[in-house]
Amino acid sequence: MAELSAGTATAKHDSESNETQKTILQRLGPGLITGAADDDPSGIATYSQIGAQFGFGMLWTMLFSFPLMAAMQEISARIGRITGAGIAENLRKYYPKPIVYVLVTLLCVANIFNLGADIAAMGAAAEMVFGGNVSAYVLAFGLLSIILQVYVPYRQYVRYLKWLTVVLFTYIVTAFTIHVPWMSVIRATLIPSIMWNSTYWMALVAVLGTTISPYLFFWQTSQEAEDVCLNENEEPLKRKPSQAFRQLRRIALDSRVGMGFSNLVAFFVILTTAATLYSSGGGKGIQTSADAAKALQPIAGHFAFLLFALGIIGTGFLAIPVLAGSAAYAVGETFQWRSSLESKPQHAPKFYLFLTAATVGGIALNFFGLDPIRALFWSAVINGLVAVPVMIALMVMSANRAITGKFPLPAYLRVVGWSATAIMFLASLAFAGSLVRK
Repeated sequence: MAELSAGTATAKHDSESNETQKTILQRLGPGLITGAADDDPSGIATYSQIGAQFGFGMLWTMLFSFPLMAAMQEISARIGRITGAGIAENLRKYYPKPIVYVLVTLLCVANIFNLGADIAAMGAAAEMVFGGNVSAYVLAFGLLSIILQVYVPYRQYVRYLKWLTVVLFTYIVTAFTIHVPWMSVIRATLIPSIMWNSTYWMALVAVLGTTISPYLFFWQTSQEAEDVCLNENEEPLKRKPSQAFRQLRRIALDSRVGMGFSNLVAFFVILTTAATLYSSGGGKGIQTSADAAKALQPIAGHFAFLLFALGIIGTGFLAIPVLAGSAAYAVGETFQWRSSLESKPQHAPKFYLFLTAATVGGIALNFFGLDPIRALFWSAVINGLVAVPVMIALMVMSANRAITGKFPLPAYLRVVGWSATAIMFLASLAFAGSLVRK
């Protein structure tokens, strides 16, 4: 009987251990998806330009930016889990409304421009791979994304997005289909190579602006809040502090894995374009991710071109719901609409109407003669402008005991978070200065 009891206890312990592991794997979502969405087609275009223009010289930026973006995403996620509310809702409750309106408006404008540029890149990539008409692909991709977000239940949709992150491995695989001088890569990654000219500093600002983007903060905070609502046994940590250790540990892991994955992919995009386009001089005409894919074909071969191009389409499908969804959450929380991807359209009509309108706005930009490069430029400008005030707002909120209750930021997050904010502020000044000089 004793042996039976011991065996039962062991089986129970193993079952609980397996269940815990399963839960961790299943819950590794908001940070992973946010990190993957950061490598959208416009991001791929930025990294491709940097690799083609500077070679391996800016690989160090991926190592440098990782702790900054991981800290900011962890801070965002903590606020969502502690309060059960998104950034806009917390701002509305505790700070002057004009601040909320300005930040949310800037976010929405930047997101719509970004949506337009990403959908255009997806269309161009599809046209290169499959032939056909770019405009038809743009319309099809945009409408398909709307249908998936509106009519596929949230829990199923998240599972699809998690699997879709696998497409980002195409950029890592592509690097191993070409010749790479790995010792030079390691040296460039560990030892920063600084060039004292405006072009280099503009590229550095572009990297920081691409990796640390406001829409990612809004999305991950809202997804953590959504997660609280969807799970019957969970509540905001302010109401149920007993869940804090497990949830905050999960958030730290999720954010670091997601941002690490994002930077790893970006690293290999820079590496691939540097190894193929920089030395050959073929990178001079690289302005979009589609340009990068096309330029790879005669140098790296059809397989590398195909992987790179298909990756653009996959990353677009990851980014569109995050861009449209983060804007819809922000607006919905600002005006106190019911805002949830789990709700059916008839139960959250304003939320889904705005989500649809944002995506349609992005699609429409491609039919009104807007140059995709100009759209990317203006989305980068607005993102650069809004990033610093949003980061300041996040850091101030995380120190507000009315918001965080018993869960102030650990010292390391305060230090890295404010450091990231200061670096982004200096980068924004450099960016603004370069615009004035032009």
